[in-house]
Amino acid sequence: MGATTRGLLLSCFHGGGSEVSRLLALRPRYPSMPRRPKGAAVAGDGGGGEGGGGDLEAAGGAGSEEGEEKVAVFSVSGMTCAACAGSVEKAVKRLPGILNAAVDVLGGRAQVVFYPVFVSENIITEAIEDVGFEAKLIDEEVMEKNILLCRLHIKGMACKYCTSTVQFVLQASPGVQRASVALATEEAEIRYDRRIVSAGQLIQVVEETGFEAILVTTGEDRSRIDLKMDGVLDERSLMIVKSSVQALPGVENIKIDTKLHKVTISYKPEQTGPRDLIEVIKSATSGLVNASIYLEADGRDQHRYVEIKQYRQSFLWSLIFTIPVFLTSMVFMYIPWLKAGLERKVFNMMSTGELLRWILSTPVQFVIGRKFYAGAYKAMCRGSPNMDVLIALGTNTAYFYSVYSVLRAATSANYMSTDFFETSSMLISFILLGKYLEILAKGKTSEAIAKLMDLAPETAILLIHDHEGNVVGEKEIDSRLIQKNDVIKVVPGGKVASDGFVIWGQSHVNESMITGESRPVAKRKGDTVIGGTVNENGVLHVRATFVGSESALAQIVRLVESAQMAKAPVQKFADQISRVFVPLVILFSLLTWLAWFVAGRLHSYPNSWLPPSMDSFQLALQFGISVMVIACPCALGLATPTAVMVATGVGASQGVLIKGGQALESAQKVDCIVFDKTGTLTIGKPVVVDTRLLKNTVLREFYDYAAAAEINSEHPLAKAIVEHAKKLHPEETHIWPEARNFISVTGHGVKAEVSDKSIIVGNKSFMLSSVIDIPSEALEILMEEEERARTGIIVAMDREVVGIISVSDPIKPNAHEVISYLKSMNVESIMVTGDNWGTANAISKEVGIEKIIAEAKPEQKAEMVKELQVSYCVPYFVTFLLLYLGDQLFAALKTKLLQLSGRTVAMVGDGINDSPALVSADVGLAIGAGTDVAIEAADIVLMKSNLEDVITAIDLSKKTFFRIRMNYVWALGYNVIGIPIAAGVLFPSTGFRLPPWVAGAAMAASSVSVVCWSLLLRYYKSPKIVSS
Repeated sequence: MGATTRGLLLSCFHGGGSEVSRLLALRPRYPSMPRRPKGAAVAGDGGGGEGGGGDLEAAGGAGSEEGEEKVAVFSVSGMTCAACAGSVEKAVKRLPGILNAAVDVLGGRAQVVFYPVFVSENIITEAIEDVGFEAKLIDEEVMEKNILLCRLHIKGMACKYCTSTVQFVLQASPGVQRASVALATEEAEIRYDRRIVSAGQLIQVVEETGFEAILVTTGEDRSRIDLKMDGVLDERSLMIVKSSVQALPGVENIKIDTKLHKVTISYKPEQTGPRDLIEVIKSATSGLVNASIYLEADGRDQHRYVEIKQYRQSFLWSLIFTIPVFLTSMVFMYIPWLKAGLERKVFNMMSTGELLRWILSTPVQFVIGRKFYAGAYKAMCRGSPNMDVLIALGTNTAYFYSVYSVLRAATSANYMSTDFFETSSMLISFILLGKYLEILAKGKTSEAIAKLMDLAPETAILLIHDHEGNVVGEKEIDSRLIQKNDVIKVVPGGKVASDGFVIWGQSHVNESMITGESRPVAKRKGDTVIGGTVNENGVLHVRATFVGSESALAQIVRLVESAQMAKAPVQKFADQISRVFVPLVILFSLLTWLAWFVAGRLHSYPNSWLPPSMDSFQLALQFGISVMVIACPCALGLATPTAVMVATGVGASQGVLIKGGQALESAQKVDCIVFDKTGTLTIGKPVVVDTRLLKNTVLREFYDYAAAAEINSEHPLAKAIVEHAKKLHPEETHIWPEARNFISVTGHGVKAEVSDKSIIVGNKSFMLSSVIDIPSEALEILMEEEERARTGIIVAMDREVVGIISVSDPIKPNAHEVISYLKSMNVESIMVTGDNWGTANAISKEVGIEKIIAEAKPEQKAEMVKELQVSYCVPYFVTFLLLYLGDQLFAALKTKLLQLSGRTVAMVGDGINDSPALVSADVGLAIGAGTDVAIEAADIVLMKSNLEDVITAIDLSKKTFFRIRMNYVWALGYNVIGIPIAAGVLFPSTGFRLPPWVAGAAMAASSVSVVCWSLLLRYYKSPKIVSS
């Protein structure tokens, strides 16, 4: 992977994509509330008597700021299954002003998009708590205003006419409110509405005029930090802190939490940083208040650790009481001298053993098992019974029947009681053990994110410079205190603390943990480095460019987190079952008890079926309790999210970023892949591969003239010629002859005067338009080069063709093997490109692709993807006709085709021109070294830019959904088989019955088994072609 690729990889995560990935998770399972409550008016709308019943964006003028969206993330405790998540989601969406909401039952969090004009975070918290769960606001982000200020650096502008042209096309673009272009700084400042146009589209508009545009900022750059305050925290000190921090340039928002002694500050990283903020707080309060990084474990991890500790302690305490109950009821009864002691009567017919079991099981039922009571009560209050309801009903039935039986024996002289105290206490103990193991296993599903976050070093060595730029000292600081433009020293074996570029030193850096590049990459002055990578040898001085939440590592972590929260469509199946599962189980349990009880009363079965010391009522009761506690809705709820969490984490560790369950589910169905050519099948960096001289001239002089003319051009082919010319000069900094009267004709070539010679470099049409005669020998060479997938560039001196330079964009390694492997997977490959048919045919033959479309515009690429999606049974030539002749003549046929079940099409691309096709495809796969726009549009990002990862993405999705299907087979099969057995269907023929405590153990084991089956995905390995 070249330096350019690695440089572009950094830029992949520093655009507007974070907002897209942040909202990927919001896939509601219930209809959304209206965007604005009917009849409500936004404060400040300035309206008259009518309420703002329309869309929020329609709010007038000055009220637009008040109508901004907000995103808040809440920590939700107490959720155990999909029914719980559904209850929380439903409760939140009933509130006015809620735009969207998504609940992650595994992570214990809820993400809500809302309008603060109508609803606040406190109201949302109360709504969640009203349905029986604990909620706490752990994060909130104000959605960026829709009007943003974008800055572009524009190359190639030479005069006022150039600036006027660029300014005119920008101003004429939809969504642009104001555009100004400065020739001196070569920058454009554009005020635009991001709902209508994106920064990537603005770049495309500029580049269509023939200039190169580089994104400086989209206007969305923000950073945020939490600081802990220690010292005198009275009202006066807090006021000083707030006013002092707000006075700093770049600080946008400050919020102080007096309970936690925490201050949250939003700022612009190019103007200030965490060290400045800490220093200001200390100096403003004369040292009375000190600030430091707020050390707080991730909210989900913290909650999981507490939950693990609670379940472990509860289980151990339950064992202390349950083991004696088990021994007295099932072991000691077979030891004669112990049996005699246990059967000694205390009150009338109540024995010592019964009294002992009652005393020991009571704390297990009401103290250790209180969480099941609380959970069941809350579930019933919100109208969605869950697993806690089944456990509470089952254990209470066994316990209170036992209490009734023992009390009746104590008041009777001849009643022989039978108790089930061991059933209730052992049930609770086994369920606590199952919950403990389940939480431990679920914690391992998010290990991939933890490993990614651990890549960042804890400390960094900050270099201190004097006014002249000389290093005068160094000090070790917390890596989270690194600010933009800091110079960090990276020693051999140390980790790079932040994204940046090398300003001094040379070394090799191992980037495999981020990019997947197995070999260490050479780094020297000017090369970019990625935070979290390891310096192999040599010392590097790195200037930090992207820090904190802007770093590539932080962006990747956020993308993976959002992907893990997004639900796969297949999960709807489990959600639908979960809503009715518990009520049906309770009903079936009652019917089981009633059937066996009535059968016993009517003597429908012989008395020999009854176990010793048990009557028909007690037998029926045991069957009913077993049915209630063996049923497990949790396994159904965990089947999909656990597998998706593990798969997205595994994909990230292998350089394949999957944006959620929707992408995973679609990828495993792919049967057709459309490949872009340049940068996807090819490396995307043209190189000179051959030179044909038609006149007697020295090769180096020939290239000196060509390079002198081309060095002023930004075209990739021109850069390839200049790079090749540099190789002919041993000196490192060669000065090219001066080029005068330079003229560039976009898409054709350049003209210039170099050392009193007229130089023209370009294609055949450019030569003909310049009235230069092309000899037949040159025409034959051009045809040969086209057939070999090369571009022939003609060089003319003093109006005479001197030579032809052959430039080629090399095919990526293993491209042919990847296409062959896809064929073996029954996946059809199609190449679509904007290049000419000759080059396209040559490339397709080399990689083994049979179907190609050449000279296609971006919108035609998207149209072809759509046609492929509906043309499963339609001949290819019809698709071709629809693509190129899609007028009203074919409108009826198109409509008919849309009614057919089509193919699942994936699109692999890297450029802005691929974005429409990436969006149109069922699955869009973006090359990691591509543009921000392409990455935002894609469902899957291939970070390593290797074609082999296309196979990895598809294969991983297939393996994941195999696990999900097996999870559902197990979860459904377990309930379908286990419930009838617990109900006693085998008892008449075999005499086998399932004791309630065994049924409870089986229920606990079913959830753990589903999670463990998903965890096996952690050992996923790519197919052999990828590994090799």
